[in-house]
Amino acid sequence: MIAYKQLVYSVIITTAAACTACHEPGGRDRSQNMIKPTPTVFTDSNTLAIDRSPMDMIYFPVDYPKEKMADASLTDPLARVIYSRPQRNGRILFADSAVTQNFIQHYGHEWRLGANEATEIEFFKPASVSGKTIPAGRYILYCIPYPDKWKIIFNNNLFSWGLHMDQTKDIAAIDIPVSHNNPPAEYFTMQFQAAAKGCHLIMQWGDIKAELPIVFN
Repeated sequence: MIAYKQLVYSVIITTAAACTACHEPGGRDRSQNMIKPTPTVFTDSNTLAIDRSPMDMIYFPVDYPKEKMADASLTDPLARVIYSRPQRNGRILFADSAVTQNFIQHYGHEWRLGANEATEIEFFKPASVSGKTIPAGRYILYCIPYPDKWKIIFNNNLFSWGLHMDQTKDIAAIDIPVSHNNPPAEYFTMQFQAAAKGCHLIMQWGDIKAELPIVFN
């Protein structure tokens, strides 16, 4: 009987010691301080989807971001473009109305000049584009393509998606020639190229190339 009581007493002491070890002074449970892994569950298959038209940003001067990092006192750039880069993916880029399959854009119809959200350009000082003055500020760009030229349109309807464009907010339209048989570009690509008194905004896709001349006042 005595041995049994001693055994029970031993179990009680051991249990009490174990419970005491799990708590810190002040009555806090030490387990509260432990990092508990939280399982991640993706219930939407779109969560892991990768955009096939990645967003890009270009500056003029071209190396402005690197120069700004090296010299924090550097003044603002002259221009910036934010756009998304659609992929050709075996499709016909531009076609007449007789083509009804596997094409991207019909001639003579508005095109967002990229993909996803409307392409945006910002001038940090007044600019002249093909003789038309564009005040400093932010604008969206869209395009009406033709076989031998592109009509580039500046518009004030910022933060618009795709082709939902308000033509009443157009502020300038400039026709620029296009050339063909250039080295092919799978992704639509825009880049600034230095020129006398400013730059050219080079736009290329497939074997098509267009240049928008910009002069800074």
